[in-house]
Amino acid sequence: MSSMIDDDDHRLEALGYKPSFRREFSNLATISFAFSIMGLCSSIATTLNTPLLLGGPASVTWCWLIGSCMCFTLGSSIAEIVSAFPTCGGLYTASARLCPKSNRAVVGWIVGWLNILGQVAGLSSTEFGLANMIWAAVSISNPTFVLTQGKTVGLFAGLLIVHGLLNSVATRYLAFATRGFVFVNLGATVVIIIVLLATTPRSEMHAANYVFGSQGIVNQTGGWNNGIAFLLGLLSVQWTMTDYDATAHISEEVRRAAYAAPAAIFIAVIGTGILGWLLNIVLMLCSGPIENLPGISGSAFLQIMVMRMGTPAALFLWSFVCLTAFFVSQTALQACSRTVYAFSRDHGLPDNGYFGHIAGSTRTPLRAIWFTTILSILPGLLDLASPIAANAIFALTAIALDLSYIIPIFLRRLYANHPEVDFRPGPFYMGPGLLGWAANIACISWTLFVCIIFSLPTVFPVTKDNMNYAAVIAIGVVVLSGIWYIISAHRHYHGPTSNLDAEAKARLGLVNEVRPDAPSISEKEKDPVRISLDSA
Repeated sequence: MSSMIDDDDHRLEALGYKPSFRREFSNLATISFAFSIMGLCSSIATTLNTPLLLGGPASVTWCWLIGSCMCFTLGSSIAEIVSAFPTCGGLYTASARLCPKSNRAVVGWIVGWLNILGQVAGLSSTEFGLANMIWAAVSISNPTFVLTQGKTVGLFAGLLIVHGLLNSVATRYLAFATRGFVFVNLGATVVIIIVLLATTPRSEMHAANYVFGSQGIVNQTGGWNNGIAFLLGLLSVQWTMTDYDATAHISEEVRRAAYAAPAAIFIAVIGTGILGWLLNIVLMLCSGPIENLPGISGSAFLQIMVMRMGTPAALFLWSFVCLTAFFVSQTALQACSRTVYAFSRDHGLPDNGYFGHIAGSTRTPLRAIWFTTILSILPGLLDLASPIAANAIFALTAIALDLSYIIPIFLRRLYANHPEVDFRPGPFYMGPGLLGWAANIACISWTLFVCIIFSLPTVFPVTKDNMNYAAVIAIGVVVLSGIWYIISAHRHYHGPTSNLDAEAKARLGLVNEVRPDAPSISEKEKDPVRISLDSA
């Protein structure tokens, strides 16, 4: 065990960073973390209304299948970069290392801010979704209950504070708790699928043409043609299967990080894609008349469960769906706080490194955790202005995160032969041939396409209250951060920088910058990734 940790720490030092965390995450805990950040059943429950009520059942089933296949190419491309750069900075750190020195500060700055924006929006939207899921259950059990925006925002903020407190404990407790997340997540999904099929009479199940065919295209956008209405259903799968690099952000807390982190991403993307498609198909088979959805609860997912299982059984299973969403928020806050810590450590925030501090009592970045917690409350306040406009934070998550992901993928190919860029593949590697190129080109093209779709307004006529502000916010943050960089930040931010002391730098051959060539993996270690749960 100690030798594995020593190898991880030596590799981290060669990347230019001092080991600051305890490596408490085993293979099982890391895989569970990767599954939990996607939150399968809770993420589908949160976003099902969008594809179902805009494009219809066919949009739900086909958009999930198409989107998950394309997400697999993105997840695989990210995994091989994470394997080469297993630091808590994730793709932010990797981006700056995959371009010439003259561009590293600008690239690191843009990717860092996009990634933080996407993660904050992701955490906020997940917590916002959980608050709505809890109130949906209350509405089902008490039909006379009146939900106000103030109640939703109040519960949302309270849940974030709770997660801030839970994330303030030591890493070993976080790792121990995380091990069980995957079983609740996948177990709840499988049970819901089985119970829905068992409680829905065969005569009341929809025909295949309704679930997969032209009968299932129900355009309720009020203005878009059927093609655009259908494609708006991509929001569900893209929001669910994002934050791939969250596992990278805890890689400094993971044993055998160059193996475990990318393998966990790869496994979670495949598992979530397949099981999520099955869940969506079953939901559409058992959904009943679409005009009755989303019902009194405001959640089509919960309404389908109540209609088929009855209120007591539906609420019992719904509690596990809510618990899964709770786990998503827990892991999302942990990942986002590590990104803030890494960006502050590199002087990317105007805090003089204040949030790049590790608390001695817990060996966790407590300052970054609470800064992230408070910052994530802000997007949820949009609901006080307009509940429809607040939905923009879901699209914002996918836009900002996916754009931050494709930049390092593009740079790795663009500067593959540049003398100042030395990409050393980790043990997870798709190779230099057609497979790697095909995955990279597909994921870049797909991401640019969905960013356009997610920038479109979802309903007509468009007003200031239902406008999709996702692209406006994303562009605004990039522009403002760019202006800030030009005016002031370029003086103190120079891209990812080493935090090793002079003695360690001299020992490793690092003089004024992070060494661009991390130790290569031995030939023995270059075998295909093998996951072992022995160390769990």
